Amino acid sequence: MAAKIPVTIITGFLGSGKTTLIRHLLQNNQGRRIAVLVNEFGELGIDGDLLRDCQVCDEEPGQVADESSANIVELTNGCLCCTVQEEFLPTMQELLKRRDRLDHILIETSGLALPKLLVQAFRWPEIRNAATVDGVVTVVDCEAVLTGALAHDPEAVAAQRQADPSLDHETPLEELFEDQLACADLVVLNKTDLVTADAVNQVVDRVQTELPRAVKLVQSDRGQLPADLLLGFNAAVEDNLEARPSHHDHEEDHDHDDEIDSTHVILNREFDPDTLRRSLEALVQSQEIYRIKGFVAVPQKPMRMVVQGVGSRFEQFYDRSWRPDEARQTRLVFIGRAVDAGAIAQQLAAI
Repeated sequence: MAAKIPVTIITGFLGSGKTTLIRHLLQNNQGRRIAVLVNEFGELGIDGDLLRDCQVCDEEPGQVADESSANIVELTNGCLCCTVQEEFLPTMQELLKRRDRLDHILIETSGLALPKLLVQAFRWPEIRNAATVDGVVTVVDCEAVLTGALAHDPEAVAAQRQADPSLDHETPLEELFEDQLACADLVVLNKTDLVTADAVNQVVDRVQTELPRAVKLVQSDRGQLPADLLLGFNAAVEDNLEARPSHHDHEEDHDHDDEIDSTHVILNREFDPDTLRRSLEALVQSQEIYRIKGFVAVPQKPMRMVVQGVGSRFEQFYDRSWRPDEARQTRLVFIGRAVDAGAIAQQLAAI
């Protein structure tokens, strides 16, 4: 029987840097044949598009491969841990038909996924004999942890919990953060370039209090880590789930925060980067938006600009030239709590 194909699950909170880390890994894969399954939160395939354009995929530029042959496969119909049977199982079965042409599979979960529920799917007979979870890598945004961006106004939540003895559960975002850490074989402390060394030590202390067992922590600047560090744990995680506790271990089902949703805009126009950034910053101030990501058409620029925002922090870069056969559109995804799509559209239209 052929050896099981190893699968690495990359998890982490919204905007922690999962896609950037995977993109760097694909560009420095040391000859490995890697397939990537991307679970986006939102209808626009921003992360999948970024990975396809890392210039190591099998597809020709601009070509949309069918699901049976694509190296980058996107699932946008729901969080993987909630839609395992409907979404994940048939996709994995298609990928496993190509196991003789693959050395490794990466799964990038959405920022809302509970990794343990996804790992449990690898116990299913349809997958168990062909694939194994090599390891779970949890990516942590150091600045977000330091500023308390894991939950809206964490101080107020803590005060409410102390005032109400019947309220003994964590907020949804805190539970998610803890569950992602509890399932990890490696924790990547990302974006260390944005904080001081003392701040990194504070984040390390916070993370270590959530780890149920000894787990290696590694620091990273923009996800630039070698493939050998991220792959090859040989952990067979699906056989060791008891050592990875979750807040949802005794629940038959789980729910995400019902008010966390996403919306997107597609605009056939160009934007000045500084003007757009100020408008996006204003939106973050007026609404509870956790994450903004997308592509922007910039006047007199032949290249597409990528914009990514986590809370009030934004970054932008040009990733590639616009192709002759594609529209110079601005496409943005907004993820947050009770996102007001109308207000977003009105704000951008006023620029």
